[in-house]
Amino acid sequence: MKTLYLVRHAKSSWKYDVSDHQRPLKKRGYNDATLVSEKVAATMDAPEKIITSDANRARTTAEYFKKAFRIKDVDYKETHDLYDFSGQEVMRVVNSLPDEIHCAMIVGHNHAFTSLVNMLGNEYIDNLPTSGFVAIEFQESHWADINTGTTKTMIFPRHLKK
Repeated sequence: MKTLYLVRHAKSSWKYDVSDHQRPLKKRGYNDATLVSEKVAATMDAPEKIITSDANRARTTAEYFKKAFRIKDVDYKETHDLYDFSGQEVMRVVNSLPDEIHCAMIVGHNHAFTSLVNMLGNEYIDNLPTSGFVAIEFQESHWADINTGTTKTMIFPRHLKK
């Protein structure tokens, strides 16, 4: 059995004159990433590996989860392959995970992540929000073989705000 955690990066800021790849989080992004990462770490098993897009906003979001789960540096990876908006590269990353890993977290971007949670999970999500977390469980033993799984958990910032 395999479990995949998907996290869309937190809300980013457009107020700086930087490339898309370098856009930072805005204050709401920092707050939401803190809120969601702490809730997820308190209620879910830690992933064995976190892989994030190397874009600034995704890296920063992933670092909140890394800290909340106390993930070691060796089990944390940044890759340009997850700076993908279609989902094809994201699926290549997921399908190439080593089979000895049973639970992995990936952090990246829309539209890829909304498409993937709908393609891989069994619950429709209209739009995976920024800082949104989804856990999908698969019966397969090999990452290369995963197909449709069961959407187990969804934690979005709006679920945690009063």
